[in-house]
Amino acid sequence: MSARSRVFEPGRLTWALGIEDTCVYPRPVDPGPVLDEHALTQHDARWREDLRAAASLGATALRYGASWPLVHVAPDRFEWSHLDDVVDLAGELGLALVLDLVHYGCPTWLEGSFVDPQFPEVLAAFAGAAALRYRSRVDHFTPVNEPLTTASFSGLRGVWPPHATGWDGWVAVTVSIALGVAAAERAIREANPDAVVVHVEASALYETDHGHLRDEVEHLDAVARLPLELALGRIDPGHAMAQWLIDHGADPLALDELVRRPSAPDLLGVNYYPDLTPRSLVVHVGQTAQVAVNRGVAGLEAVLRDFADAYGRPIVITETSIEGDDAVRTRWLHAAAASVARLRDEGLDIRGLTWWPLFDFVDWSFASGGSSVEEFLVAHPAGDGRRYAPLPPMAPSGSGPEAYLRRMGLLRVEPDETGLARIPTAASDLYRILASGR
Repeated sequence: MSARSRVFEPGRLTWALGIEDTCVYPRPVDPGPVLDEHALTQHDARWREDLRAAASLGATALRYGASWPLVHVAPDRFEWSHLDDVVDLAGELGLALVLDLVHYGCPTWLEGSFVDPQFPEVLAAFAGAAALRYRSRVDHFTPVNEPLTTASFSGLRGVWPPHATGWDGWVAVTVSIALGVAAAERAIREANPDAVVVHVEASALYETDHGHLRDEVEHLDAVARLPLELALGRIDPGHAMAQWLIDHGADPLALDELVRRPSAPDLLGVNYYPDLTPRSLVVHVGQTAQVAVNRGVAGLEAVLRDFADAYGRPIVITETSIEGDDAVRTRWLHAAAASVARLRDEGLDIRGLTWWPLFDFVDWSFASGGSSVEEFLVAHPAGDGRRYAPLPPMAPSGSGPEAYLRRMGLLRVEPDETGLARIPTAASDLYRILASGR
């Protein structure tokens, strides 16, 4: 492993940052808009400034999106020039990149997107080419960010390509991604035997106060584990959810392939947001619905212990933050750091803590004119008789990206005469202190 990539090692806590990098481009058959966070936040123009900011805060690792749809422009054809420049500057700054190969979007020429029969081999080709090109400069790779979230948006609810819906769509996307993750990992290791694979997954935490919904809570818990269980080759014919997968269209041969040739990541990345990850099941307009609730560090510790117990691999918190003013964000950073310190003292092998995102990002509803695209509801303000509702529109239809900013970054994004400026906050000051070990 190269000297500049000695991060996430045993016995130490690596302080990392991430730049929101959702990159979803519509296929020629899709009418949908582009959702490219690098462009929406002007990172595509300010990337040097942003990388320098990450280094100045004391981070030694940076999760960074490869923008697959923009780099893999045709079969076996890649446009590396921008990523080359990013890799070079990161090396100069002492930032070990964790290259995030797929963040919710596929190349537009891949007709079936995540369910295209060629998806696993196409992803493997990209992963292998990236690992070979940046060998000795980039050692850490995430094949697919958050398969669970990807399956919800692309396979269950049809928000993003391939716009599949229902549990059959969810299973099709999830099984294909698991095959792709395993194939990409093999390609990465062949190109760079020193590579470190970081499998990044969204955590899930369900609860209910309604007795008749407890079975559904257990079912959702089991479903949430499936993307990782599939990738790790744990879904054999005796698995409790194997038949459910087959009933919803999973090919038994594909399940067998994953058992025979699973993924074996070096690190498990866990994403947790205290006010978004935990969900309470309620009855809303006659149907079961998920409502986001804040479970703070209790929720964080629950999911970290669960991942550690279930999978026995070293853990990196690859995403955490909270939406709110500077004081809210500062309190969460302090609380999360203290919680990780306690768990490490108890013996949990937690190797890193990543604040995501480094700077505020543009809400995904921008691409839908302000309509919520989330699968959960939120508690509704009193006054009109409703208890729960989707996230309210952030801005009138047609407003620019700056009207949709989510206040979750260590750096606040504010429009000024230069565009979208990055403003330090009390949370960024605290991060610098914590990363320095003071």
